[in-house]
Amino acid sequence: MLPEQTPITGREDIKGAPPPLRALIEFYDAFNNRDMAKMSNNWARTAEISMDNPVGGIKRGWEEIGAVYELIFNGPARVYVEFYDYTLHETDRMFYAVGRERGRFSIGETAIDLAIRTTRIYKLIDGHWRQVHHHGSIDDPEALARYQSAVSKRTRPSV
Repeated sequence: MLPEQTPITGREDIKGAPPPLRALIEFYDAFNNRDMAKMSNNWARTAEISMDNPVGGIKRGWEEIGAVYELIFNGPARVYVEFYDYTLHETDRMFYAVGRERGRFSIGETAIDLAIRTTRIYKLIDGHWRQVHHHGSIDDPEALARYQSAVSKRTRPSV
């Protein structure tokens, strides 16, 4: 299986796209357009869902995961990512996508190019593909440190 190099940005025409690809397009559309309603619709609404990312750690359940997206969408930072170099693996009731995200994080004068290894898992629920897990990792330790520092200084509420 050769990885697909054409990126998914969320701007693709979903008409005619196979359902797994449509679910990924819908995710990137929601993310890149900061659309909480679409993001909520992309995820399953069960206690079993989880997300593990470079700045948020492990989050479980929609309440925790949704809070991360709320912070991103409503905060001062701008984040854009696209999914590429990916493969899709499908069964009757689940599929997973393994690939890379590239993009940019910016806030004020700070801009950081992003390169993230990404896995997304979807489950067929009531006839719709819903995301049940996301894992993202940044390989470059220096880039990870810059990203974590920028996010923690500028986007997280004081505790």
